Amino acid sequence: MEYFTFPSLERTGIVKHLFTTRLGGVSGGELATMNLSFSRGDAEENVLTNYRRVAQVLDSSPEDMVASHQTHTVNIRHVTATDRGKGITCPRDYTDIDGLMTDEPGIVLVTYYADCVPLFFVDPVHRAIGLAHSGWRGTAAGMGARMVEAMGKAFGTRPEELYTAIGPSICADCYEVSEDVAEQFMHVPGAVRKGKRAGKYQLDLWQANCRILEEAGVLSERIAVTDVCTCCNSEYLFSHRASGGKRGNLGAFLSLNRV
Repeated sequence: MEYFTFPSLERTGIVKHLFTTRLGGVSGGELATMNLSFSRGDAEENVLTNYRRVAQVLDSSPEDMVASHQTHTVNIRHVTATDRGKGITCPRDYTDIDGLMTDEPGIVLVTYYADCVPLFFVDPVHRAIGLAHSGWRGTAAGMGARMVEAMGKAFGTRPEELYTAIGPSICADCYEVSEDVAEQFMHVPGAVRKGKRAGKYQLDLWQANCRILEEAGVLSERIAVTDVCTCCNSEYLFSHRASGGKRGNLGAFLSLNRV
C-alpha cells in the first residue's frame, strides 16, 4: 500500500495520518485498487478489506473510523466515541457533513476525494484535530476558516497553534472553470487566471485555501501545501475530471495518538 504523509504533521508527535493512493487495495476495474467508497458499485467486502489495510498502517481498526457525508457544505461535526464506526462498519445518523473534528484519542477521522482538496488540522497544544473536504464550493464558503473557528469554540484552539496541510487534489493547470465559478475567487490574489479557452478560467484551489487559512490566523510557515495533482496523476490517484466520473474514492485519515 502506498500513501502520502506530511512531515510537519508527523513532527507534532501526537497524530497518525495518511492520504491514500490507488495502490495497495483489492478493488478491480475502474475502481482499482484502493477504492474506499461503498457507493460506486464495488463489492462491500472489497471496500472493507481496503479499510482494514489502511487501519493496519494506522495501528487502528475500521471500527475506530468515523466517515464524513460530503455534499459540498461547510458543516462540521464534533466527533466523539459514540460515533465510532459510522459510515464504515455501521450506518451514519447524520448527513451533509464535510468536516470532522475531535479531541478524543484513537478515533480516526475519514474524508473522501477524487480532485477536491483535503485539509488537515492539528492542534498540539489542546490535543485536537480536524479534517475537512473542500471543493470549489467549500473553498468559496471558507471551509478552512470555518474549521479554525469550530476548533476554537470546541477545544480552545488558537489559529497560531495549528499545524495544517493542504493535500493532493486538482492543480490549477488542470482545473478549468466557468466565469461564474471564477468570479467567486477573483478577490483572492493568485487564485484565478485566464483559461486556455475563451470564457474559461484556471482556478488554483491550493492557493485559495492557503489564503483562507492565513486570513483565519494560521501561520504561513505552519501551512504545508501539496505539489501533487490528482488529475495529472490519474493512474496513481483517483480523479473525477480525468476519468469522466468513472473512479473510486481516495481517503484522508487523521487520528490522535492514544496517550
